Amino acid sequence: MESTDTISLEKVSGETALMDCKFKTTSDDIGQLGIEWVLLPPDVQSKDTMLLMYSAGMVYDQYYGPVIGRIHLSSQDPASGDASVELTNLKPTDSGTYQCRVKKIPGNGNRKITLNVIVKPSTPRCYIEGTPENTRDITLKCLSSEGTTPMSYLWSKITDTKTLPQNAVLENGALIVKNLTDGNSGTYQCVVTNRAGTDQCIVNLSVVPPKNTSGVIAGAIIGTLLALLALAIILICWYRTRNKKKYEKEISHEIKEDVPPPKSRASTARSFASVGSNRSSLGSMSPSNLHEYSLKPHYDKIPSEEYERPPSQAPNLPSAKVAGPNLSRMGAVPVMIPAQSRDGSIV
Repeated sequence: MESTDTISLEKVSGETALMDCKFKTTSDDIGQLGIEWVLLPPDVQSKDTMLLMYSAGMVYDQYYGPVIGRIHLSSQDPASGDASVELTNLKPTDSGTYQCRVKKIPGNGNRKITLNVIVKPSTPRCYIEGTPENTRDITLKCLSSEGTTPMSYLWSKITDTKTLPQNAVLENGALIVKNLTDGNSGTYQCVVTNRAGTDQCIVNLSVVPPKNTSGVIAGAIIGTLLALLALAIILICWYRTRNKKKYEKEISHEIKEDVPPPKSRASTARSFASVGSNRSSLGSMSPSNLHEYSLKPHYDKIPSEEYERPPSQAPNLPSAKVAGPNLSRMGAVPVMIPAQSRDGSIV
């Protein structure tokens, strides 16, 4: 059996890797042929991962899930001296060290192959960072989200003179254009390259005059002053309305204090009782004392504070001009005059 040193193999993602493993037998190798392909771990203390086995004319390749269906022997007759395998549809995770082991008692041999799967740059995104105004500085960015490093970036102008401006500087894959002018306007192209391939994107740069910042500032100041003026007017109106309501409330309170309290029912009842009592006394007088009653001037009129009655309902008292003895000689008979309440009922 023959044994060789480790070889390196670099492939692009999506391609097929042919890992070569050819061998020769001698007359001393009389045992049964056996072929194994394993993936060696980065840690030497870990176990190898079986990928494919050939024994007694049979192929077994259902060991390691990530490569099932993608790895197979390249020769239809491995016993002829070809134990090479093909790994199709490569992925970045396929990178690693593979080992081919050939056994035929009493001889054996092996070969190591280091596979490196690289990824081409994904379609980059071109964009402008900054405000593209005259006399300003802007940066043209070019970003590729996928791709094996290192990646190189190449900027070019594909319109007008098709040359980069003299005031442009390339820094970490970005194109910095300082002190912009109208001549810097145009279409720029970025090409991203690595060992796996290239891709590109474009961006349009249109330089415009600077904005009138003084007008914007003046407008902001005027707007602020108008807002403060409106707030002041609102506060003044609120203050006047508040004072007006307070003044009306105080005037209303003073008017209520000047109004005398209403007479109570108890005092009115006492006035009615007093008037009734006087009338009862008047009705029980005899002709002899009726003269004395007529001479008392305070019974001619009831005080309005104690008893108020319309003139139409006032009682007719005996005239004070006729004396008691004269009434007797005229044949008058003394009678008792019933008392009358305020509402007209007899008491």
